[in-house]
Amino acid sequence: MRDEIVVTYRIETAGSIEALATKIASDQSTGTFVALPGETPELKARVAARVLSLRDLGTTDEPGFGREAAGRPGPYRRGEADIAYPLDAVGTDLAALMTIAINGVYAIKGFTGIRVVGLKLPPAFATRYPGPQFGIEGSFALSGVPRDRPIIGTIVKPALGLLPEQSAAMIRDLAEAGVDFVKDDEKLMSPAYSSLEARVKAVMPVILDHEQRTGKKVMMAFGISATDPDEMMRNHDAVLAAGGNAAVVNINSIGMGAMLFLRKRSGLALHAHRNGWDILTRHPALGLDFPVYETIWRLLGVDQFQINGIAAKYWEPDASFVRSFEALRKPLFKPEDRPLPVVCSGQWGGQAPETFRVTGGSTDLLYLCGGGVVSHPGGPADGVRAVTQAWEAARAGIDLAVYAREHPELAASLKKFGGTPVTPGSPAT
Repeated sequence: MRDEIVVTYRIETAGSIEALATKIASDQSTGTFVALPGETPELKARVAARVLSLRDLGTTDEPGFGREAAGRPGPYRRGEADIAYPLDAVGTDLAALMTIAINGVYAIKGFTGIRVVGLKLPPAFATRYPGPQFGIEGSFALSGVPRDRPIIGTIVKPALGLLPEQSAAMIRDLAEAGVDFVKDDEKLMSPAYSSLEARVKAVMPVILDHEQRTGKKVMMAFGISATDPDEMMRNHDAVLAAGGNAAVVNINSIGMGAMLFLRKRSGLALHAHRNGWDILTRHPALGLDFPVYETIWRLLGVDQFQINGIAAKYWEPDASFVRSFEALRKPLFKPEDRPLPVVCSGQWGGQAPETFRVTGGSTDLLYLCGGGVVSHPGGPADGVRAVTQAWEAARAGIDLAVYAREHPELAASLKKFGGTPVTPGSPAT
């Protein structure tokens, strides 16, 4: 029995679902637009993709790509196809996998919608790629946070414009307030006014001084992304040499090869920002689902993965966040290959109870608030306390408004960001 990579495609067409699934299997393995003399039965048995199963999803009157792109009237049929690619044909190289099984399918004619919604890989991928170095367990260990609560984090804001000394002053206040994790905004890498070198030089003494006095080392993730992998490694090395333990990596910007290059040499927890992910998934009839996307980056070594959150400030609905969280909590091949889910995007304490509920009472997460901490009316330190108090209430099953009566920082946060806690379906303020 041959080892296979199984990809699930959600197909929409005015024609035949079966015919298009068969075309994917042919075009993306041994076939082309005409019969090939070399495409023998023996060759196909060895390396051709094959359709395993089809599932009917009904019809629609509105094509996913729009009527002009459809080129013909409906109704438009929808279905899912599981297609198996022999490991002997694809191998374990992720560039080959993306080229053959994912990127190429979008060019095939006849679709009014085509989306990659599932990916199952054989164990050979687990031995080829390193996966997370720290993941959930290591992130909690590095931050010193007990496993019965989330890691509470924030982002240095404004995202751009602060001088290194100003960033350091803010981080000093946050550390004193008990924050567990601080990160550079993904937009901050190494501009002239705040080079990475200068920022590390200003910030790390604050982190290390606080650790010496209190025993708690705040996890500080510096933005190290760069086009040149060698430059990115120099950035990594500067953080590590100064006593740092984490880095922000803009994974779509640097690419798969640079991510693997970094992970193989890294001594830092790698915090993945997925900016650009929306290009790949926002159109419901195109692109790919998060469980497919995260599988690639998990193999490459992401330790912490941003996935938005409840009532996020961006377009992604709550249900999408929950699906992303569930995807990350499932091991690919072994329990330790799970990245830490990072709940973010317009978060403040008001979303804590609903986050706790929809994740099944999980505290295996980093709860990351930018403006929800930094813009607290009492200042960033009170913002940290307010979010911490909100999670205390959520875990205890106490209504936030009730808990706020004896916790002024939370009370001020509720007044500033919404007046009442966030409930399912309510917008973030």
